[in-house]
Amino acid sequence: MTGPKTIMALSAAAILAAWTPAAAQPAPATRDLERINWMEFKEMVPSKVPTVLLPLGSLEAHGVTANGTDILSPVAMARDIAGRVNAMVAPVVPYGITASLAAYPGGLTIPEDAYKAYVRAVLVGLARNKFRNIILVNGHGGNTAALNAVAADVATETGVRTLVVNWWTYCSDITLEVFGEDGGHAGENENAYMMAIDPSLTHRERYKPDLALPNAPAGSWSAFPHPATIMLYKEGQGYPKFDAAKAKTYFQKVNEKVAKLIIDVVKRWDAGGV
Repeated sequence: MTGPKTIMALSAAAILAAWTPAAAQPAPATRDLERINWMEFKEMVPSKVPTVLLPLGSLEAHGVTANGTDILSPVAMARDIAGRVNAMVAPVVPYGITASLAAYPGGLTIPEDAYKAYVRAVLVGLARNKFRNIILVNGHGGNTAALNAVAADVATETGVRTLVVNWWTYCSDITLEVFGEDGGHAGENENAYMMAIDPSLTHRERYKPDLALPNAPAGSWSAFPHPATIMLYKEGQGYPKFDAAKAKTYFQKVNEKVAKLIIDVVKRWDAGGV
């Protein structure tokens, strides 16, 4: 027989379960959106997983590492940190606004208006599917201005909360900490991150220092296509050195810093009631 004390105990247990934080709920079997079915999605989003990570990149020359560096890096980052930030990982948007490196073999660029319209549709779709927080993990600088504009517009229109992260800029202090100098496009920092993902994609035997060129100071000169596929941020700094141990450390520290940013921003959104 069930008495009053038993009923009270059951009620207390039910209330406690209802108030259990999402982070303490059982983790989804996979964090990849393309690997779950609609019933699993409904059970997880947004009650247990309110956040989605959207990787974005481009196809363009990157010195002696893969043309898809700007795709592979944010995908690896999103998958590595998804559990820490309690997020799902959306399929990557692989094509971007490539500009001055599109002329090199294998490069591909999308017109800005088409790119913005496509990304907007993706963000609106994620918002319609009830994600509260959309984190754009961007791997390519040429996308930045378009992503900032579209993310702000979609947030305003739908009420979803958006964050655009350009990891190489945000983690420039990690580059200095690990390597003791600044990096560059396909320089020490990006090259190391790719080595940590898959060493076979970085071809050290093809490397020559003259593949690299410091970026021109703003307004000093401009060339199209750009005459180098490794573009250093500072003169004499950022040349790839292919240190596998430092590459692993860099990967871990970068991902940790990006994860902390996402956690902090979401907490502040929640605290502010926005």
